[in-house]
Amino acid sequence: MGNLSAQEGQGGEERRNPFTPTFGVTPPELVGRSEELESFRDALAEGPGSPGRAMLFTGARGMGKTVLLNAAEDAAQQAGWLVASVTSRRGMRDELVQTILPALLLQHDPQAHGSTTTGVNVSAAGFGIGATKETTARYEVTPSFRSLLERLAEVQMERGSGVLVSVDEAHRAVVDDLREIAQGVQHAFRTNLDVAFVAAGLPSAVDALLNVDAMTFLRRAERFALGAVRDSEVARALRGPIEAAGRTLSTAALDAALVAIQGYPFFVQLVGYELWAAQPSSREIDGDQAERAVRRAARRAGRVLHEPLLADLSGRDRDFLQAMAQDDGASRLSEIASRLGVTLNHASQYRARLIAADVIEPHQHGQVRFAVPFLRDHLRQHPPTSPDGEVS
Repeated sequence: MGNLSAQEGQGGEERRNPFTPTFGVTPPELVGRSEELESFRDALAEGPGSPGRAMLFTGARGMGKTVLLNAAEDAAQQAGWLVASVTSRRGMRDELVQTILPALLLQHDPQAHGSTTTGVNVSAAGFGIGATKETTARYEVTPSFRSLLERLAEVQMERGSGVLVSVDEAHRAVVDDLREIAQGVQHAFRTNLDVAFVAAGLPSAVDALLNVDAMTFLRRAERFALGAVRDSEVARALRGPIEAAGRTLSTAALDAALVAIQGYPFFVQLVGYELWAAQPSSREIDGDQAERAVRRAARRAGRVLHEPLLADLSGRDRDFLQAMAQDDGASRLSEIASRLGVTLNHASQYRARLIAADVIEPHQHGQVRFAVPFLRDHLRQHPPTSPDGEVS
């Protein structure tokens, strides 16, 4: 197996890891989402009235919702559109109204800057007297999301483009803000302005949001449920950056990576990062390196994904997951109830909560399985402890 130095790249540049295992960061290659992105590009080109100008991206953790949202923003900007982007939180409407949209208008609206004369000027020769007529507004108008969005869209339409509003991590806790944003976008649609709207969120969060009254506009949005991507797409997303950097991936290493990744786009980056880092000086990444990389990826997933996820659950819900982790595949609800020492009805309540939280998913009749990669392994490696430190 050949070795290479850390700086064997063209021009002596340091060979950096080409993978980016950070949530929401755009990877070197968008894996398995070309159909959704092409639909969005088509909607921008089709003009006002295109059904694809309102889209919702949903999927479990690690499915690449935020990355796809970022890719839609990039596509809009490449088409000359302006982007007003927020992440869901209370007050995000104010952020749009007070900061984001005014900043875009100041930059792009030719009428955003004006001059006011406050006195009388007389030239040195006594000619050219100019007087100022001061006008006071009788009615003060407070800008709204709708008015700012429409003015920005009008400015952009004169230039042959439009405005994209994007919202990440959409959920019901910010329903008041989202309702006003949706109503503003809907009015822009009705007046044939070049405006588009894209939002992303967990399936349960989006479902809860769409069940709220006055969310008709969002219910009519085109919805893409992001599932696992094909192994062929994963293989291309792994091999492409590795080979472009002058290294190769053995068949054994690729097979081990595919088994670990399970079609989750985030884990393409996580496992790919560890594959590269296992032995950076080697030209070929082999099966032994891949096995080490997968173990390291699983530990890193525990820190960045599983521990925060489990911290948000109740103790009884975590017990339910521990009972599931005893099985190598799907778990029968009746067996989980027996392990927990509860009735089937109580176990069904825990099941419903965990499905709503997108931690597990229904499988066959009476069965559930984990919806988050590596979570079973994490639970097996980190059993719960009692208050005195003993494993329970």
